[in-house]
Amino acid sequence: MRRLLATFALGLGLAATGAQAQELNIYSSRHYPSDEILFGKFKEETGITVNLIQGKAPELIERIKLEGANSPADIFITTDAANLWRAQDAGLFQPVTSPALEKSVPDQFHEPTGLWYAFATRARVLVYSKEKVKPEELSTYEALATPAWKGRVLSRSSNNEYVQSMTAALVAHWGVEKTEAWAKGLVANFARDPKGGDTDQIKAVAAGDADVAIVNHYYFARLVGSDKKADQDVVAKVALFFPDQQGNGTHVNVSGAGVVKNAPNKDAAIKFLEYLASPHAQAIFAEANNEFPILADVAPSSVVQSFGPFKRDTLPIVELGRNNAAAVQLLDRAGWK
Repeated sequence: MRRLLATFALGLGLAATGAQAQELNIYSSRHYPSDEILFGKFKEETGITVNLIQGKAPELIERIKLEGANSPADIFITTDAANLWRAQDAGLFQPVTSPALEKSVPDQFHEPTGLWYAFATRARVLVYSKEKVKPEELSTYEALATPAWKGRVLSRSSNNEYVQSMTAALVAHWGVEKTEAWAKGLVANFARDPKGGDTDQIKAVAAGDADVAIVNHYYFARLVGSDKKADQDVVAKVALFFPDQQGNGTHVNVSGAGVVKNAPNKDAAIKFLEYLASPHAQAIFAEANNEFPILADVAPSSVVQSFGPFKRDTLPIVELGRNNAAAVQLLDRAGWK
């Protein structure tokens, strides 16, 4: 298991309880520069030192389970509702009561009993070839499964949480039978077997390997904001489209965190969750990683704002977790590799 252990002690001086400095142990499956900024700023504002262990979500969940009551983990932070649900289902979280969180985090974006809270969102969008596709040809996720898109679509593998959560959202809206039929139709329209990450799908569309790809918006935003010529060459050939604007709205997913069941530093952990929902931290999520903040009065990055406004799916994020198992099973039956 590959892990990275780091201590962020970027502030001047430690806030102490008696003679012992306060600290916070975070297990994180996020690997974004924005998070290093967040941890450092949290230290500066509170005097609480952040000890960080990074890894893939399944590895960290298993590690916390194995550590049991002796786990030093205070916070588990991860991308995707599927990972939050798996941690919840494994009994890793404890409920948190916080007026600040209840006020800041919309009901759609937290577990009802306070087991976890989301702090940033991402939209599952379409990136299309400007040479081969007119935007008026695009409409919904469902339409991509029709014969008109035969051999023209790209997606990540079904073992990816982004794919699973989008499918779980469709299960919540449509039911298993219709969603499975959609998945089979989409598989039949793949330009190639799924491989690579979201950026790979975008670059493949730009290279002419397919006409449209399903990706998270911030991967495209990174390319738009890049000063590398190769990235700008890609951006010049593709464009972004928000699907389902006349229906349920574009699917959104989250990054979120919860306080671990046996957290030795529970008070510090709650402070950290409250900090992530603060306007200052929300601006860092937006500017440093091009994610959508969960606070309505915090603006997205200028790059993301350039994509324009869009209608978002208002489905409670907990439904993505509840329907994850059904989504995984139907994706397998549909032959989605």
